[in-house]
Amino acid sequence: MNEEYGENKPEAQEEEKFAGDKFYAFAKGKGVMNLPNKLTISRMVMIPLFVLFFYLDFTAHFFVALAVFAAASLTDLFDGKIARKYGLVTNLGKFLDPIADKVLVSTAFILFLTAPWVFGGFLGSWAVIVAGCGVALILAREIIISGFRMVAADAGVVIAADKFGKYKTVFQDASVVVLLISAGVTELTTGVAAQAINYVGLILFAAAIVLTVLSGVNYIVKNIGILKR
Repeated sequence: MNEEYGENKPEAQEEEKFAGDKFYAFAKGKGVMNLPNKLTISRMVMIPLFVLFFYLDFTAHFFVALAVFAAASLTDLFDGKIARKYGLVTNLGKFLDPIADKVLVSTAFILFLTAPWVFGGFLGSWAVIVAGCGVALILAREIIISGFRMVAADAGVVIAADKFGKYKTVFQDASVVVLLISAGVTELTTGVAAQAINYVGLILFAAAIVLTVLSGVNYIVKNIGILKR
């Protein structure tokens, strides 16, 4: 997930640079509704679909929810790449992209808490309590860092994503994917395979929590001077 697309470039310069590139003409679109922003908006549209299929009671509905989550995650991969490559960065994109990313992943973790067996089916109720604390930490980090970024922006400082932030994103997405697979397999069978997949998902989730905390602390420590102004 890209927390910033990058900086805008003069439109005329970009059009000259990519003259003759048919994909650029397609991606540019009209006004702020370029392809990257359309992809971001489509990701936001897929969030309620993800919720719907998570709760609909039919065979393999968790795998359908997984497909929706995977598709939404892919739009995040491509919108940033296209925006940076073709200089199609807009304020709308800078605003919507991080919101869509955070809402998608946060929604997945909150849904898991409403289905306690996802976090604690093979470990017991204590695992659900620990997972709830972990989700709270993830949400708190996002709120704190978002506020910190607003203060930094007001001070004219742009805070780039750090390596911990990138790693936590990878582990958060991976944990959601594996836990959804675990939920789908558990729905069909409660054998050793389902239990093993669930454990892998929980390990990834635990790693995501650690990286989330490290990322939040690192952001603030590295830019603590902003709070002293």
